[in-house]
Formats: sequence, C-alpha cells, structure tokens
Amino acid sequence: MSEKRVIALGVTGGIAAYKAAGLCSRLVKAGFEVQVLMTENAEKFVTPLTFRTLSRRPVVRSLWEVPDWRPEHVALANEAELLVVAPATANFIAKLAHGIADDALTTFAATFNGRVVLAPAMNPEMWRHAACADNVELLKKRGVEFVGPECGHVACGADGPGRMAEPEKILQKIKN
Repeated sequence: MSEKRVIALGVTGGIAAYKAAGLCSRLVKAGFEVQVLMTENAEKFVTPLTFRTLSRRPVVRSLWEVPDWRPEHVALANEAELLVVAPATANFIAKLAHGIADDALTTFAATFNGRVVLAPAMNPEMWRHAACADNVELLKKRGVEFVGPECGHVACGADGPGRMAEPEKILQKIKN
C-alpha cells in the first residue's frame, strides 16, 4: 500500500468557489486525500457539507473548533504535501504575501513549508490593480506557483483576466 498523499485545499470567498467542489472531487478520484480549509466568506458561496461529502473528511473552518489538543492547521501543515487555493481571491493573495494569519486558512498557510499553488479568481480590474500585481510578483519570487487566471467573462459581467482556471487544468498543474 502506498503512502497517503494529502493535499490541503483552501477555498476562499468568491463566486468561483463552486468550481473548487469539482476540483476536490477530481483530486479524490486521482488518489489524493483532500483536507479542505474554508474561509468564512467561502461559506457564503458553497457549504462545508459539500466539501465534507466530496473529501470524506471534516472541513476546517475555524481556528477555534479543534477536535483534540492539536491545533488542526499546525497538524495539517506537517501532513500535507501541497497547498492549493482555489479560488484565490485578491484578499487571500494579499494576506499570503504579507504574512497575515487571521483565520484557519491563512494561519495554515503561514505554518506550511511545502509547495503552494494558487488559482486566482477576481474581477479583471482587481487582477490588474498595482497592489495585486505586486503581491503576485512577491509570491512568485518566493516560489508560489500560479495557474491562471484565464481571460473571459466573469460573474460581475466584466471581460478580461480574472476567471479561475478550470479544475482539470489545476489538477494538471498539481500533478506536474
């Protein structure tokens, strides 16, 4: 029997969060154990029950709801081989770039030393904003990998770069 391969899947609060469910399902089918960490804002788009069902694991939603004495985000940092955040909002990208750890996902990210892949999703003007561009460049210098965003029509009605990459494309990036 092979060693388990654990991926931490961060889901942030953007309309593209629904695509993260498809990514979670594909990761499980590919043989990964998926531990989902959701932000409070992500729960406004997709419920934790969706991810608990797809991943077959409890969803980490808070720093304060831990099943035993170990803080879940710290224990997971020692277990996971990869952190993928899909969608990665401008807010999350800024927090990661500047070391802000104020929820379960960002605190996990601050304790995690493995490979990080972000799938940005946001309004095209947000993606083009100088602060966001600077944060992306800073993260790339630190070795964070990006898949997307893709150009196209986004939920707010705008067109341009900002669409989250499709789950299959994210899965391919993870496997490479």
